[in-house]
Amino acid sequence: MKKICVLVSGGGTNLQALIDAEKSGIIKNGKITCVISSKEGAYALERAKNAGIGTVVIPRKKYADSKSYSEAILAELNRQGADLIVLAGFMVILDECVTKAYPYRIINVHPALIPSFCGEGFYGLKVHEKALEYGVKVSGATIHFVNEKADAGAIILQGAVDVANDETPESLQKKIMENVEWKLLPKAVSLFCEDRISIKDGKAYVDLKD
Repeated sequence: MKKICVLVSGGGTNLQALIDAEKSGIIKNGKITCVISSKEGAYALERAKNAGIGTVVIPRKKYADSKSYSEAILAELNRQGADLIVLAGFMVILDECVTKAYPYRIINVHPALIPSFCGEGFYGLKVHEKALEYGVKVSGATIHFVNEKADAGAIILQGAVDVANDETPESLQKKIMENVEWKLLPKAVSLFCEDRISIKDGKAYVDLKD
């Protein structure tokens, strides 16, 4: 059984999707053992406590720079014995000391179809605002491994939704969350825990057969 540590900063809707998926048996051979928050009082911590999951708060504001903060996160991940780390609305860019310690063991959700609307500065509603400004007809989310560059790690899964003519950034965000993120993130986590993701030449290959 692989130990899953989830890193959060806010409300924790993706965390809830993972908790629900674990309870329903969608996530196989994996268990969420710890939730780490970059903010005190994040509602995601309540979600974790309600599910009986241990929590740790490591406030970003108490650290002078990204490197010192990342070193604190890394130390906690090592203490937890994490097999897989999931960034679920974690609003901090981690230093390479973390990504190099856990290569192909950190998963993130990006709310667009990478390589579109991604990289530094593309997060939250900004992603959907830019997608709508461009006039895209489909958008979606990408589940990918995290490496030293923002949103540049190997893609695990992607899913798309149609963009309506009267779409707003808020409605598109909700549509992508409900139809893609909350479904594909647990699926990707289970694939990892079942050892059904292989890496070749920097690309992720997924065994999707049941």
